Amino acid sequence: MGGSKILVLGETGSGKSSSARNLDPKSTFFINVIGKSLPFRGWKKNYTMCTPENKEGNMVSTFNHEDIIRTIKHVDKNLPDIKTLIVDDAQYIMSYEFLARASEPGWNKFTEIAQHMFAVLNAPDNTRDDLTTIFLSHTDDVQANGYTRTKMKTIGKMLDEKITIEGLFTIVLLAFPYKKDKVMEYCFITQSNGTTPAKAPIGLFEETLIPNDLKFVLDSIEEYNRG
Repeated sequence: MGGSKILVLGETGSGKSSSARNLDPKSTFFINVIGKSLPFRGWKKNYTMCTPENKEGNMVSTFNHEDIIRTIKHVDKNLPDIKTLIVDDAQYIMSYEFLARASEPGWNKFTEIAQHMFAVLNAPDNTRDDLTTIFLSHTDDVQANGYTRTKMKTIGKMLDEKITIEGLFTIVLLAFPYKKDKVMEYCFITQSNGTTPAKAPIGLFEETLIPNDLKFVLDSIEEYNRG
């Protein structure tokens, strides 16, 4: 069947990257699209760059779509101990290519950027069954039919008009921070209210709000799949 994939959406600071804090670094690999520091304690010790000199590394930093697809294939074929692959800040794959090609005339670049992103999103479908790829991405609020709809942030209209990106995923989680008793709480929304793309299989999560903890998410999926 191929590997599974999850889409996690949210505004900046909503807890997307920090949701990986409890994952085992020995079985986790990060594609850090913009090369930012990870927002949890001890990440430098647990996640090191994978280079020709350090083949034991479990992180790469690249926004190039071809490099990202190659990395997904590398993890799939050569790193059997890796069970979770995270593509952090995935929307910047499009943004950075757009900025690099901003002076290029014509509209063909938008079509090509959309094709490149589509290829990245589909790359996990051909990986081994025990590898889960998680895309973390920013959101965009758009007006439609008199109400506001939340979706994944993209470049141009090609992906929005021709493809519903969230439809490529069985599980879409929406990062949602809120204040409770003067303390910020961070969680994932698991089901749509009609204006968000959040969704999960029937019975996977008992609550509409769950902890923003990817280990909890993956453990829940494993238990669900085993019945």
